[in-house]
Amino acid sequence: MARQTHGSERKWYAVHTYSGYEDAVARNLKQRIDSFGMKEQIFQVVVPIEKKIKIKNGRKTEIKEKIFPGYVLVDMIATDDAWSVVRNTPQVTGFVGTANQAVPLEQTEVDKILKRAGGDTVRHSIDLAAGEAVIIIDGPFKDLEGKVGEVDEERGKVKVMVPMFGRETPVELEADQVQRV
Repeated sequence: MARQTHGSERKWYAVHTYSGYEDAVARNLKQRIDSFGMKEQIFQVVVPIEKKIKIKNGRKTEIKEKIFPGYVLVDMIATDDAWSVVRNTPQVTGFVGTANQAVPLEQTEVDKILKRAGGDTVRHSIDLAAGEAVIIIDGPFKDLEGKVGEVDEERGKVKVMVPMFGRETPVELEADQVQRV
């Protein structure tokens, strides 16, 4: 079996898992760390998630979505023993890197991921695309039909082109104020 030799520095690594098994891998890996007494070499196991507001058919629901489906982040010293404990965890397919060498993530990259996962910033996931026909279901333009001009997922807004006074007029609305026709 190939052995990992990467030195004695503490670094973050991305571990590839079967899709949908990220939480199970994190749970199993934490148990294996305890069982094998690896707390001095494997420090953190993280499945980065972020809050999103999903808007579909005019309904808002808050969901938690994995930032990197199929991956778990591990803060560890990549000794042979630590590498083996992680690599042999059920549903782990390997480390990100070459066949015998796990490549550590850049600390700035990890900081961005952890900030995004731990932040209170809520992103919007809007199930509409430019050009789709919609009806306004709330607000002063209620019951008017139009076409989506643009979607701003950052702010949770939709610009709808509504025919008024013989021409198309852009109206900015909250995404939950419209739904598909």
